[in-house]
Amino acid sequence: MDQKYFEDLQLGDQDQTVGRTITEADIVNFAGLSGDFNPIHMDQAFAEKTFFKKRIAHGILVFSVASGLFTQSEMNTFMKKSVIALMEIKWKFLKPVFIGDTIHLEVEIIEKKETSKPDRGIVILKRTVVNQKGDAVQEGDIIMMIRRRPI
Repeated sequence: MDQKYFEDLQLGDQDQTVGRTITEADIVNFAGLSGDFNPIHMDQAFAEKTFFKKRIAHGILVFSVASGLFTQSEMNTFMKKSVIALMEIKWKFLKPVFIGDTIHLEVEIIEKKETSKPDRGIVILKRTVVNQKGDAVQEGDIIMMIRRRPI
């Protein structure tokens, strides 16, 4: 099966991505792209005086990397042809990610909803970003519209 439709996705289906280490270059490049040069990300002397004692990665950078990791996942390989739209993101930032931390993404289908249109359904994916220590650093729900199997 090279494509999964709404009907093929089951509650409790799970996947886990490969890891990716967050680097100094990631933070610098993201700051340049986003314009977010907050000193907690960019200034080691400033960061040493904060609660964290060192620079942290931008939360949205970590979210973006996790999104990219999902696109490389087995679950996405089979879903991508059926995705109609990303509808909503509900997200929490739980813990900081530091330069040198390695993160991966754990994904689970937690809800499916039929719609009034027979050609589509709604799937809610719980995504959890986990660091090398096994700590959840970010988590949330991704709500997607998925094609139903053609009749």
